[in-house]
Amino acid sequence: MSDIPDRIRLLASDPRLQVTIRVGKAGLTESVSQELEAQLVRNEVVKAKLNRGLAEDSAAREQLWRQLEEEASARLVMARGNVAVFWRR
Repeated sequence: MSDIPDRIRLLASDPRLQVTIRVGKAGLTESVSQELEAQLVRNEVVKAKLNRGLAEDSAAREQLWRQLEEEASARLVMARGNVAVFWRR
């Protein structure tokens, strides 16, 4: 992750950045990745949140975030618990 600029890391860690994408009980659907792509066209960074219980442990959450990263052609800046921040590549 060293190729992510410091400015983007600061934006991602800003507590004022609101969650704009929620991954519901249906999991990662095509519409979720399309929405992430659309929001990344308008914004540099996008914060997403998984519903509690969707992933059993941190490895499962990491796998979901990486899958969304691939599907949306985005870059995972940071992930903490059920929340992750993506940056457009």
